[in-house]
Amino acid sequence: MNVTREIVLVSDGIGETAEAVARAALSQFDDGRLPIRKFARVEDETSLTPVLEYIHGRPGAVVIYTVVQPEVRNLLTVALRTMGLVGVDVMGPVMSALETIEPVPPKLQPGLVHRLDAGYFRRVAAVEFAVNYDDGKDPRGLLLADVVLIGVSRSSKTPVSMYLANRQVMVANVPLLPEVPLPEELFEVRPGKIVGLMVDPEVLARIRAERVRAMGLPPGSRYAEMERIVEELEYARSVYRRLRCHVIDVSRRAVEETASMILEAIGRGGASA
Repeated sequence: MNVTREIVLVSDGIGETAEAVARAALSQFDDGRLPIRKFARVEDETSLTPVLEYIHGRPGAVVIYTVVQPEVRNLLTVALRTMGLVGVDVMGPVMSALETIEPVPPKLQPGLVHRLDAGYFRRVAAVEFAVNYDDGKDPRGLLLADVVLIGVSRSSKTPVSMYLANRQVMVANVPLLPEVPLPEELFEVRPGKIVGLMVDPEVLARIRAERVRAMGLPPGSRYAEMERIVEELEYARSVYRRLRCHVIDVSRRAVEETASMILEAIGRGGASA
């Protein structure tokens, strides 16, 4: 009698957890290959029926299941024992162990891990947004952003943008240069969503001098000259007054502190971590 060896995955979600466990275990074997059959959204007795029909008479099957509802999990466990099949309950023992130390009972809601993972995808989208609309690359992003950062070169616009992106905040930033016209879209953004970053001239001079050295440019570059820095900062102040936006001094603040102040300024103090 030929026995077909296979792995049957049963989940009340989309089955990613069970599949990850199965593939991790398979990788420890020489061939690392077995057919995998997945049953997802098994949340009640009705949706469990096709699973039981499939595994009946399949002695070569190993059933790996991630089911949080005790009734469904117990039905499957008993059925596997009755059929003489090997079953691996991934969630049950872990949840039982956690119940001994957690003061509140489990929610027993299928698919919660993937709802939590939605935060991951929002962070990815926010990071992509920050990259696409960094340094004024595309002014169209200003109208789509949760917050728009503006400031002179080396005022921490990009680091703060990326930090906020990891808090799921969509950020665009625009550099301010006296010689470069402001994008028209900037004046269409609600002032409450715009934050101007201000820096102490001496602090900025040191930062720019270090940048000049890092780029291998000769000393004395106008970029790091105090006269040029003062000119740019005065221009920035005039823009902030014109836009009537929030202004935050970032001179001696860590990126995290600046980001927190920005979230408070735009009314997003409770942004997701």
